[in-house]
Amino acid sequence: MTDPDGPRHVEVANDGQPVAAAEVTTSGGAGGTARASLHASAGHVAPGSRASLVDAVMDLPEVQASARMEAAIPLGDGESLERLRERTEDAVTRSAGSTTLLDANIPSPNRSEPGQDHGGETAS
Repeated sequence: MTDPDGPRHVEVANDGQPVAAAEVTTSGGAGGTARASLHASAGHVAPGSRASLVDAVMDLPEVQASARMEAAIPLGDGESLERLRERTEDAVTRSAGSTTLLDANIPSPNRSEPGQDHGGETAS
């Protein structure tokens, strides 16, 4: 079993090839802060892959148990940013060099969107 306080690597694959990945850590146990650094492979990434990565990250049990999300997203990655805004509340963003930083609240699990298809992602 994976240590929920240790870093997690999450990736989304297309045709068996990883196209987007994230490093996720949590702190403070239940009600703490989840931190994610998202990035996509160089070149063309199929539409929806970045949103699927965000869904995979947000669906991790340790992220669902957290109260806050701090995410680092490459500047210009509108798909990931929009999906994070959809999956969080009270999101605030700011630029830092070539990165967009997002700080937001994570909705309680009973308000999440159940039954979403997040095909292609793997978590380790």
